[in-house]
Amino acid sequence: MFNSARLKLTAWYLLIIMVISCSFSVVIYRSLVSEIDRIAAMQRSRVERRFDFGLFPQQIIDPEIFEETKRRILLTLGFINGAIFVISGGTGFLLAGRTLSPIAAMMDEQNRFVSDASHEFRTPLTSLKIAMEVYLREKKHTLQETKSLITESIVEVNKLQSLSDSLLQLTSHRQNGKTEFRKQSLKKIIDTSLHKVSSIASQKEIKITTNINDYKISCDQESLVQLLVVVLDNAIKYSTEKSKVIVSSKKIDGSVLIQITDFGIGIKKSDIAHIFDRFYRADSARSKVGSGGYGLGLSIAKKIVEDHKGSINVKSEPNKGSTFSILLPI
Repeated sequence: MFNSARLKLTAWYLLIIMVISCSFSVVIYRSLVSEIDRIAAMQRSRVERRFDFGLFPQQIIDPEIFEETKRRILLTLGFINGAIFVISGGTGFLLAGRTLSPIAAMMDEQNRFVSDASHEFRTPLTSLKIAMEVYLREKKHTLQETKSLITESIVEVNKLQSLSDSLLQLTSHRQNGKTEFRKQSLKKIIDTSLHKVSSIASQKEIKITTNINDYKISCDQESLVQLLVVVLDNAIKYSTEKSKVIVSSKKIDGSVLIQITDFGIGIKKSDIAHIFDRFYRADSARSKVGSGGYGLGLSIAKKIVEDHKGSINVKSEPNKGSTFSILLPI
């Protein structure tokens, strides 16, 4: 599809260029031929006047020379247009590729998004379907069996809802081109984020320590809170019980560096390069510790950081922990 569209766009580029080139060639040819005809007419007029006075012309230009000149002009213009055709064809093909590359990338991304989302939706839907089919095969059901089926169904529905909410958030951040940023207190944003994850940390008896310097940063407060909640939730989720998570901030040149460090199971080096990819889930060790996520949280976090013209990276050692570093302009 991409190659077909590229060839069509190249053909349109080439057609437009050749129409312009040929139009100029026609104008140039007619102008030069008109000038040659004028010179030939002037020569004939001079020759006729000299004959009228009984004088012989000193030199007469052969009319065939004029015709040969016209042919050479026509040949030269044809050669030039041929060269333009070849050069424009190659250049047009390259430009068409550069023009269509972002569109092709966007379409590939969209196709992957639909494919991945369909795959992720299929698992809970299949679980629901199987549970319902098994339930229908049995003629008699106890109240406990009915309650169990409903409970399992609610769990799967909650998974579907969580997945759809995450997909909507990711799509929203990808479609929103420009967000209105305002000066906000970094400490207030971090405190709000910590409050949102406090119950999760309490369940695992994880202590969150902070070393926060307050700065005013230009941002979308809601998005930044969501970003920090995602990273904090990730840190808590993969930390061992009764461990700690450290949150710090400091100013570097014209930016603010926020670091979230945990002392959990860490991330393999081979997984770090893909940790921010959509639907990517790391090795089985992290999957076992995880709470059934869909690998969308860090992808959303990265998109929020990119919307704020910042950067996010992670350093990690297996069985020692991870540090997520978020750099945001003030």
